[in-house]
Amino acid sequence: MSSRPELQAPPEIFYDDVEARKYTSSSRIIEIQANLSERALELLALPDDGVPRLLLDIGCGSGLSGETLSENGHHWVGLDISQSMLDIALEREVEGDLLLGDMGQGLGLRPGVIDGAISISAVQWLCNADKSSHVPKLRLKAFFGSLYRCLARGGRAVLQVYPENIQQRELILRSAMHVGFSGGVVVDYPHSSKKRKEYLVLTCGPPSVSTSVPTGKGEDGESSSDDESSGDEENQTVCISDRHRPKKKQKITKKGRGRDWVLKKKEQRRRRGDEVPPDTKYTARKRKARF
Repeated sequence: MSSRPELQAPPEIFYDDVEARKYTSSSRIIEIQANLSERALELLALPDDGVPRLLLDIGCGSGLSGETLSENGHHWVGLDISQSMLDIALEREVEGDLLLGDMGQGLGLRPGVIDGAISISAVQWLCNADKSSHVPKLRLKAFFGSLYRCLARGGRAVLQVYPENIQQRELILRSAMHVGFSGGVVVDYPHSSKKRKEYLVLTCGPPSVSTSVPTGKGEDGESSSDDESSGDEENQTVCISDRHRPKKKQKITKKGRGRDWVLKKKEQRRRRGDEVPPDTKYTARKRKARF
């Protein structure tokens, strides 16, 4: 079995002209993308009023998932880091607008202009440090922060992901919650090794009754009840309801802030270009209690 694409090379390198064309011409990939996009659109839960929405397709590739959005009557904007993928999307004359960019550096869209967002098999790429300047935690923060700002209040984002392990799943979910999203993870077919799919369902705004996380699909294709999965190690829906719990007060020791802390802060100020007194043996030494 081949290795995961994100472990082989950065996306802009892995999806070159040859790989991008092979990906887009695969009937199996086309079917999978269509099914995942339909499910993501279903989880977006857009109002059924016949009004087209402006949606964002993050990691749009050659526009396979965007075609599902167009077929459902919506307008869309696609973002991808691979020039080869976007070139094929232009050849295929997709109906959406295409942007070349790195989602790990932020989306660069105006605040509140997007009604909803989907992403198919893209966000887990941010968990890898492909360059020495890449810090996954900071890239996820930049991505989710810009996504939160560009969504309309109450808008949803449904991100289908393939986390490599539990740590990646928790890192992605925690990064989303820290910028203000509410929501959780929806798992379809949790007991199937092949059909199992994870969707991060996020709502722009604080938790409420309308922002409750949908349930995942079971083996029969229908939504499974909570009773069936209550005893399982991994539930089909993982909700984060205590996101706004008060933070624990930091314990203040009698020693206070030591020499290492002072040296670290001085070094940070030097990097910013501030004038900082030189370090000596007296740095951070406690003064005697007399004048």
